[in-house]
Amino acid sequence: MELTFTLAEDPDAVTAEHGRKLFAGETDFLKGVVAMDGLPEPDRLEVCFAGRSNVGKSTLINALTGRKGLARASNTPGRTQEINFFTVADQHYLVDLPGYGYANAPLKVVEKWQRLLKNYLSGRQTLRRAFVLIDARHGVKKVDDEIMTLLDKSAVTFQVVMTKIDKVKQADLQKSLDLTRKALAKHPAAYPEIVMTSSEKGIGIPTLRSIIYGLV
Repeated sequence: MELTFTLAEDPDAVTAEHGRKLFAGETDFLKGVVAMDGLPEPDRLEVCFAGRSNVGKSTLINALTGRKGLARASNTPGRTQEINFFTVADQHYLVDLPGYGYANAPLKVVEKWQRLLKNYLSGRQTLRRAFVLIDARHGVKKVDDEIMTLLDKSAVTFQVVMTKIDKVKQADLQKSLDLTRKALAKHPAAYPEIVMTSSEKGIGIPTLRSIIYGLV
């Protein structure tokens, strides 16, 4: 049976309030990790965010947490090769994976990042879900497909979050969505709901907060 990949619905008022409260408390940067032995203890549930460079990952994390400067964007590959851990209400972790897809990143940097990512994904038992961010203007690229395949192999359920939907005309957005659904059909670890977001306009933020609340 083929999955249809429906759009995630807006939460009801009660669930939306639970999601809001989850992120209403303190969210703090804990540490940046460059090797597996630097990972914090797996003593709480966590979700992680993955996406190619310039997909709007930092902006989305900032919008979720209501903290403008919490996650900092960087266009310099060497500065983004860390797994960044944030504590949410001192009970859960939000994990920001390094942006991928830098064509000009040195091969050794890319290999080190891929190794760290594989080790993290395959060995983190407290990871409830990975959110893979796809730029609505461009759809799924080859590097996105590669990260989804890695998530398949690691048996980590992932859910696509389409970003910057306010930057796309409706007809183009539908085309991008159709192509994304087609790409997702090849991945057994893909969760059958897509979240549509615009961090700038606040679209989809309550929905994503509620989904994370349901997971943790």
